Amino acid sequence: MSNAIVAEPKTACPAVRGDGVVMQVPSPFVQSPRIRKLAQRSRELAIGGKRRLGSVEAPLGDHACWIHIGPFPHLDQMPSKVDGYAATGESWGRDYAFLVDHFPVEIHANERIVGEIHWEMHMVRQYVWPASFQELGRRCSALGASGHSSGHTCPDLAIGLAQGFGGILERIRQSRAKYIRLDNPAKAGYLHGLEMICESVIRFIQRHAETARERARTETDPWQKQTYLRIAEACAHIATQPPRTYYEGVQWVHFAVMLDRVVGHGNGYGRLDLYLIDLYRRSKAAGELSDEEAREYLAEMYLKLRGHFFSVGGRDAEGRDATNEMSRVVLEGYDLVGDYNNLGVMWHPDIDPEFYAYACDVLARHGESIPVLVNYDAMRDAQLRSGIPEEDAWKVVYSGCQWFCIPGKEYCDQDVNSYNIILPMQRAIARAVEQNAADFETLFALFEEEMTVTARALRDWKNAQYELLGSLWPEMYTSMMSHGPIERGIDMVDNRGVDYQFTSVNILGIPNVADSLHALRKLVFEQRLYTLAEVRDATAANWAGREPMRQRFLNQDKFGNDLDEVDALLVRVTDSLARILGGMVNLRGQYFRASLFHFQGHLSPAAMGATPDGRRAEEYLAHGINPQVGRNTEGLLATANSIAKIDHRKFQGGTMQIELQPRFFDGKDGIGGYVRAFSETFFAKGGIQINLNIMDLNKLRDAMIHPENPEYQNIIVRVTGYASRFICLPPHYQQEFVERMNYEGF
Repeated sequence: MSNAIVAEPKTACPAVRGDGVVMQVPSPFVQSPRIRKLAQRSRELAIGGKRRLGSVEAPLGDHACWIHIGPFPHLDQMPSKVDGYAATGESWGRDYAFLVDHFPVEIHANERIVGEIHWEMHMVRQYVWPASFQELGRRCSALGASGHSSGHTCPDLAIGLAQGFGGILERIRQSRAKYIRLDNPAKAGYLHGLEMICESVIRFIQRHAETARERARTETDPWQKQTYLRIAEACAHIATQPPRTYYEGVQWVHFAVMLDRVVGHGNGYGRLDLYLIDLYRRSKAAGELSDEEAREYLAEMYLKLRGHFFSVGGRDAEGRDATNEMSRVVLEGYDLVGDYNNLGVMWHPDIDPEFYAYACDVLARHGESIPVLVNYDAMRDAQLRSGIPEEDAWKVVYSGCQWFCIPGKEYCDQDVNSYNIILPMQRAIARAVEQNAADFETLFALFEEEMTVTARALRDWKNAQYELLGSLWPEMYTSMMSHGPIERGIDMVDNRGVDYQFTSVNILGIPNVADSLHALRKLVFEQRLYTLAEVRDATAANWAGREPMRQRFLNQDKFGNDLDEVDALLVRVTDSLARILGGMVNLRGQYFRASLFHFQGHLSPAAMGATPDGRRAEEYLAHGINPQVGRNTEGLLATANSIAKIDHRKFQGGTMQIELQPRFFDGKDGIGGYVRAFSETFFAKGGIQINLNIMDLNKLRDAMIHPENPEYQNIIVRVTGYASRFICLPPHYQQEFVERMNYEGF
């Protein structure tokens, strides 16, 4: 095949971000006019509300892959509406295929990486739990247990890159024929649904090839005509066959991720550098790929896919550093556009120092928490501790927000399960009052009992979901690129669909609870200044009329200042969580695993009321495992030391969220070097993840008032686990962000 393409006309331009604003510290790469136009389009879609995550009424920011063009125009013709709804994989697959078959095919000028989506399955298909299930959910929520099980897992794209969609389809058909022969209609029906999905994917890619050929026939510009022909050739091939070149590989990955996103959730997608390295080397050796093209193809994909997670780095099966030439190209693609996709660099002590230095330099220059820095060895040890064998544990990847898993072999419904630890604390205080508890250890024992009550409620809630999930909302597209579902005839979310099905549990309010318990220990049990009944009544009244009392509780030592006494109490709380949740199994026979993170529960504090740490009911809670805003007064290093005291191997993630003022680096050269030294020290102490924003607070505050200012329209921030344009966030998210602890020095 020919991979030649007419060279794009070039004009000199300054180093810029995607919005045309010159970076404070320029990127080493110059955007071509083509990439500048594509970045401009992406920005306009975001600012215009066309890439809004969440509903129109409750947007979460610029984070969506799909582009809003209105409701699905063929909704009334959906098979489940015409033929009747059935909670089966066959019905689900038929709806998916109908939706994708009615996607418009759009190929825009200047593009080389093509494909867009406009709707997701949750917009067009019923997703309603039975009334009895919903009632159970209300009871469990009252105890602090909630969440759902849609998405947040990680396919293994290596399957499709090796087999192509045609190879996957053939495996599906063979497995379906087997179960028909064996008279297993349930498995055969599920595989029929999977077959319809795979066929629709192939047709969708083929329609891009046909559209590109049609465009080429009437195109008069030589560069654009040749570009259309190359798109047509690539799409015609990868519709059924594995990609042959790096260009085809990137285009295939784009289609694969985008069509997975149709299911309607945010997934991780594994190690992009390992996926593409062989194709990259092959294309470079053949002389058909320039360095500029290599990074531009990825930059285009990032501009389209938005907030979806890829990793680079880590180790290989023999424990050696897995970074390669492609690892750097993955970051260069982001460095070129200065926009965002969610990239993670998996550090370990043996990582290529030059590559890690570049990663930290990229993070420091852009200041947008991209890439996220994560501790590979800690993640691998967490998987080993859970019982995953060595031959799979090394495959662990940073997969999204703050979670990690084994691509294609693990379903942990991460990032969607919630355990509100404040409610067990409140119940323990009430019981301690009734029992006239005389010492702190009695209170803590009651607290552990109540934590167990909430944990059991969560187990009941999740098991009730798991009984229904495989038929109600299967992850069928993701299952096509997972190990087991096709051969077993079982969706990855169903019982034993994949090998590892731990339940990950996000914990809300841990620092608030630790600060509260420490204050109770000091002021109630040691100094005897107040009774537990007085504390219970004061917090129930939101401290009304008790301001001197609130100030005493507020001014006790707090987590995040490298104070061993209060930090040790937080570690004790987290260890209790790990033991209690780890002592339970779901109906798949696998463990519950605590995660020291919460997606956004800290932004809805009123339902929890005031807490004995001196917090009023209307104040935000602590974000994940990070100290309550304003309480870590001893600087960044003290906070890092406090967080590193936790044994992160016991947990499914726990992010240190950092916001730095630019003046933090005043008088310092080589900002990336500071980021590198800090992160390596933190990881060596056992920390597991760093989200680092470098933002000028004055500009952010002004952006809230003047979002139309071009200077502000491409400011990207790491909100919790995800990134977004700041001006696309709802006002209360913006306010919470600017109120965070913004360090001005170590």
